[in-house]
Amino acid sequence: MINNPKPNEIYICRTYDAPVEVVWDAWTDVDKIAQWWGPRGFTLTSHSKDLRPGGTWVYTMHGPDGTDYPNITVYYEVEPCRKLVYDHGATKETSPLFRVNVLFSEQDGKTTMEMTMVLATPEQAEATRKMIKKMGGTATWDRLAEFLEKEKAARDLFVINRSFNAPVETVFEMWTQKEHFVKWLPPAGFEMEILEGDIAVDSSIFFRTTDHKETTLFARMAYQTIDCPNRLVYTQSFCDSEGNPGHHPSLPIWPATMLTTVCFASEGPNGSRVTVNWEPYGEASVAEVKAFLNLRPSMTQGWSGSFDKLEALIVPE
Repeated sequence: MINNPKPNEIYICRTYDAPVEVVWDAWTDVDKIAQWWGPRGFTLTSHSKDLRPGGTWVYTMHGPDGTDYPNITVYYEVEPCRKLVYDHGATKETSPLFRVNVLFSEQDGKTTMEMTMVLATPEQAEATRKMIKKMGGTATWDRLAEFLEKEKAARDLFVINRSFNAPVETVFEMWTQKEHFVKWLPPAGFEMEILEGDIAVDSSIFFRTTDHKETTLFARMAYQTIDCPNRLVYTQSFCDSEGNPGHHPSLPIWPATMLTTVCFASEGPNGSRVTVNWEPYGEASVAEVKAFLNLRPSMTQGWSGSFDKLEALIVPE
């Protein structure tokens, strides 16, 4: 695993709960890649794909606002289930934006994908990082995780990853200490207050989130697993002000209970990465699951805002 990319490189690593042949197929089959490639809200039309050295993949990304983004990918190395090297971002009129190296490896039935984007200068790499963050481009690899889980187990997930420049123990503490938790989890413009309970296995917290204007929410988190500093599992349900089962005032159709699984892993010499899996828990109607799936772009926005606040607390400027 590459822990120290060069200043002109962008490195992304993900591990998927699927054999390497399945992950490779998701990357290379035009019908499958159309179901996950690109930021949330984007769709894909493949015009042609010739997966061989010297071959091209010609496609158009369609943004949620109707903007089209044509792309001509040129392949340089194709080693099935092991390696892809290609240029990304070219059009008929413009040169590629960067070179991409992707390595696939399998261990214990899980596949690790290591991607390195190579740009001409560190300045271009930094500009590309900002562009990817603005467009939500890293959600592409979360969408791949969702697609693979749906293929394997017909399980509807929302997945989001975030890397932090802090030890994994520090990040885990920010999730499990109440005095830290309330400062970053609520959406922008909202405050969170824990009314009762503790963050402990077989215990729960009842809390209020409010913008002090129009919206006040009550909810309960019940903790199933607290494995420091590796894993955190809890359910979340909306309540009324007395703690009885309720619903979100703006979401009349929504699963009654959601299950959150958070995995923490070291990344590089001093960093860490958080992976959140969010899914309906228990009985959920077809309409409730559909509402959950339709709101995944909004979930990305909401979680990203919370992660921005968490990052500011961990690494203050």
